[in-house]
Amino acid sequence: MFAIIKTGGKQYKVAEGDVVRVEKLNAEAGSTVDLSDILLVNDGKKDHIGGSSVAGATVTATVVEQMRDRKVIIFKKTRRHNYRRKNGHRQHLTVLKITKVALGK
Repeated sequence: MFAIIKTGGKQYKVAEGDVVRVEKLNAEAGSTVDLSDILLVNDGKKDHIGGSSVAGATVTATVVEQMRDRKVIIFKKTRRHNYRRKNGHRQHLTVLKITKVALGK
């Protein structure tokens, strides 16, 4: 059984036991999070698809840690005008371990 969830403006395909890095959620390490925006659930036989979300479906995850991703360098340059700008960015992430995917009928 797997599900497609939406969090942080991105979509992730998850199954029980998966470890996923998503954009930062407000939760402490070791706590449990219920993800409510579920777009699709596959029970092994059939796909259950909702308009905006599947009614009654739940995905439960445990927060493993809060972390920051590797640094991404942004470099802008204009030729022959002595214009150079260097900037960096590190995204805050939450590491989730999926504990349960359920299709409450």
